[in-house]
Amino acid sequence: MERWTVLRILKWTANYFFERGIDGPRLDAELLLAEALDLDRVGLYLNYDRPLKDTELDRFRDYVRRRVNHEPVQYILGCTEFWSLNLRVDSRVLIPRADTEVLVEEALASAQDGPLRILDVGTGSGAISIALASERPNWQFTAIDVCPHALALASHNSEQHGLKERIRFMEADLSELPEGPFDLIVSNPPYIPASDWDGLMAEVRDHEPRLALVGGTDGLDAYRLLTAQVEQGLVCGGGLLVEVGIGQASQVA
Repeated sequence: MERWTVLRILKWTANYFFERGIDGPRLDAELLLAEALDLDRVGLYLNYDRPLKDTELDRFRDYVRRRVNHEPVQYILGCTEFWSLNLRVDSRVLIPRADTEVLVEEALASAQDGPLRILDVGTGSGAISIALASERPNWQFTAIDVCPHALALASHNSEQHGLKERIRFMEADLSELPEGPFDLIVSNPPYIPASDWDGLMAEVRDHEPRLALVGGTDGLDAYRLLTAQVEQGLVCGGGLLVEVGIGQASQVA
């Protein structure tokens, strides 16, 4: 009986994913197999002729089944990288994406080194606050989210990076921001129009939290709530930085 070696199962899985329309089939196969074998991706190729144990095969088959059901790789692995930081993620929170790193870059470029008070609205995994706090030791953060489960995960992530004492997590929604004033408010709010939901990729629609994605009929509800409170929430000369969806910039401005 032919053995399932690392290289053989990797080739088979990449082809299996490709046939089922999974984006990046080879990369996903490598990431999931590396996780199942407790190796990095380089380690896979250093052990390409190694046969898999039955327990490893069982674990990997479970990962493959979940991925074919369009569960995001990040949720299967339980982590993702943002701003070169490893963050824990699961279905309680939106997966941080590279586009949001632009928001971090703009915040760092637009504000002085500190000491400043920053409000992160809709923190999710805590990605934005944690990235900024890792760069600016003089900044203090308040991070809010309406979901207590997301806040628990964000608090865990901040503790893992030694930042728990500098980020205060609070359960709150957009209708009433914490008492400021703040020097800077940052947010990646929900901005997908409700009518677009059914047309989203299955990875997003079926697995990521709708609450963190849909921003009302036209996708702009969160911006209306935010801008209505900016004057009382910011110091004179303070700033509001938000991520926006494609085609929304002029309306948000």
